[in-house]
Amino acid sequence: MRAATIVAIAAAVIMVTIKGTAYVATNSVALLSSLADSALDLMASGLNFFAVRHALTPADNEHRFGHGKAEPLSALGQSAFIAGSAVLVAVEAASRARSPTGVEQGELGLAVMMVATIITIALVTFQKFVVRKTGSLAIGADSLHYTGDILMNLSVMAAIYASTTLGLVWADAAFGGGIAIFLLVNAGRIAYGAIGDLMDEEMPKSERDKIVAIARQNPNIKNVHELRTRSSGVQAFIQMHIVLDKTLTLTEAHRISDDVEDALLAAYPGADVIIHQDPEGVVEVHRPVGGAAH
Repeated sequence: MRAATIVAIAAAVIMVTIKGTAYVATNSVALLSSLADSALDLMASGLNFFAVRHALTPADNEHRFGHGKAEPLSALGQSAFIAGSAVLVAVEAASRARSPTGVEQGELGLAVMMVATIITIALVTFQKFVVRKTGSLAIGADSLHYTGDILMNLSVMAAIYASTTLGLVWADAAFGGGIAIFLLVNAGRIAYGAIGDLMDEEMPKSERDKIVAIARQNPNIKNVHELRTRSSGVQAFIQMHIVLDKTLTLTEAHRISDDVEDALLAAYPGADVIIHQDPEGVVEVHRPVGGAAH
């Protein structure tokens, strides 16, 4: 995970440098939008570096559930960065729409954006590999907006081509405005996922169904209920009640719970699993968090 953040920072530095040089030469607002996004990518990737390092810090006496919330906080910060760049680009695009300005040295701009696209594709490929291995929300957010950068780069290339080759002076501002809207949508998607994690949103239904199915594979399990799940960065938390034959001894019930826990850990390595044993036929009163008993 740390390697992914370092690679992202290095890629952002390269792209800010080459896009900055190209913007000075071309005076393209579409390229400016891409430059602004890359500059904020650099800030976001830097924030990610510290967030991921903190999230991987083991639990301590003051943070018994670990430090995984650092990741969604970082993702929320990224969404703010992206939204800010979208507003700046939209303002500049509106200004250029009122007073269209031609794009200069289009060949240089196209060459720079092609190099930037190749770098971004390589970075996103690596990030997606890391996300599949770790489930990191922060790196997933980073990967999401870098994926958007690929589409943005292609849009910038189209804008430069239309302005210089086809003579459509208005295309540069139009593409810049479209990119600003795209950035805002991306920021919203990242913020939505981060807020869900910070609010301890349940894992997806497919994952919850999978957890119940794993538990019920044990022939001693009569039923599974009161399942609660949440994620904190790469850390998963799973709580459930299992119904067992009421004639079992405490030792036998404990052994069965351990077997279920081992099966869950095989599917969710590193998860924090808590299992409560209920004797079959005994009615329980459960009090939801923050609610009255029912």
